[in-house]
Amino acid sequence: MMQGVDPIGGPAPGAASGKGNATDAFGLSFESLLKIVLTQLTYQDPLKPMDNFQFVSQLAQFSQIQQAQTTNDNLKALVSAQATSQAASLLGKQVDIPAGASVISGKVIAVAFADGLPNLTLELENEQTVSNIPLSSVTQIREDD
Repeated sequence: MMQGVDPIGGPAPGAASGKGNATDAFGLSFESLLKIVLTQLTYQDPLKPMDNFQFVSQLAQFSQIQQAQTTNDNLKALVSAQATSQAASLLGKQVDIPAGASVISGKVIAVAFADGLPNLTLELENEQTVSNIPLSSVTQIREDD
C-alpha cells in the first residue's frame, strides 16, 4: 500500500501508518525523510519558495522508497515462509548432502531454525546424527527406504 500525505500533513485516507522499520538506501526512515522536507520548507527563502511541483515530486520519491522497502520486507518474509515449508516437508525423507569429495546420506529427523533459516538434523545409517545442515545444502531427496 502506498503511503501518502494530505495537504495538512496527516496520512492520506487508507495510507499505511508508516511506523514500520522500512528504511531507504541512506538508512533513514520515511518519517526522517519527511522531517527533512518539512525543515527545508520551514527554512526556505520566502522570496524564493520551493516550487510546488518539486515539493510533490520529493514526497512521491520518498513514498516510492518506503513502498519499495516494504515490498522487499514482504518478499523476505515470503521466502522465509517458503523455506520453512520446504524444510518441514523433508521430515522423514532421505537426503544427500555433499561433504567434500563424498556425499552424506541420512534421514531428516528434525528441523531447527536459527535466525529464521531452517537447519536440518540427519540420522545416518550408522545411527549417528548430524545437525545444523542448511536446507540449501541438500542435493537430492528420496522417500525413506
